[in-house]
Amino acid sequence: MDARRKTNYSPTFLRHYTYDPPPPKSTGRRKVARVFLWSVLLIGLPLGILALSWLIILPDIDVLARTNPTSTALMDHRLTRAAEQGRSGKRQWIWTPLRRIAPELQRAVIAAEDASFFVHEGFDWEGIRDAALYNLETGELKRGGSTITQQLAKNLYLSSERSLFRKAREALITRSLEHQLTKTRILELYLNVAEWGHGVYGAEAAARHHFGKSSSDLTADEAAWLAAILPSPQRYDPLRKTTFLTSRHQRILGWMEKVAVSSHKRVQ
Repeated sequence: MDARRKTNYSPTFLRHYTYDPPPPKSTGRRKVARVFLWSVLLIGLPLGILALSWLIILPDIDVLARTNPTSTALMDHRLTRAAEQGRSGKRQWIWTPLRRIAPELQRAVIAAEDASFFVHEGFDWEGIRDAALYNLETGELKRGGSTITQQLAKNLYLSSERSLFRKAREALITRSLEHQLTKTRILELYLNVAEWGHGVYGAEAAARHHFGKSSSDLTADEAAWLAAILPSPQRYDPLRKTTFLTSRHQRILGWMEKVAVSSHKRVQ
């Protein structure tokens, strides 16, 4: 009987079962994620802090209320570029007080570059909107809608690159210029550091270089020619009257009539 019972057991029930866990998942993705995270922490974070510091730490604008700059970022950039190309970096620059710069040139520059200069607080929002729409259509940062104060900030302290980061810093410096300097001082600084040709900076050097006279003796017509070349001073020459330059010159003369009364009272 015991023998029969033993033969009734199936070998299947005598089999020992063990649990085999599934093979471990690949840790490749986790390793990549860890490497990426550490890369961000070790490289990206310091660079981000450096960039943020550069953006926040502004130049000492208050010193401009008391002293005139001895150079600008644009001048330094031009000199460096000339040296790299093996050219002479000779600079023509004569600082001149605003009272000795012809009112005609002051009006011409305001009319051509920033008609609402004495009204806004550093930013021409309508111009910025139009420039932004143009940039969106073209897909490039070609226009900036810059005011005289913004151009001064760029000339004094910034590079010529076109980027959103640089524009942000430009905005902060522009705000500081408007809050710490008077409008007449901003205009005086701009007229003295603006580029008016290859190695030609400021109204006095521009008047002597292009017309052989002092900036105090410029006529309205001559002032309009100088203002006409400001967007591209290394490309245009007021003595070479191209179709584009002539058309712009005529428009500026018309604009000067519109801003003559308000701007003349403020800059005297």
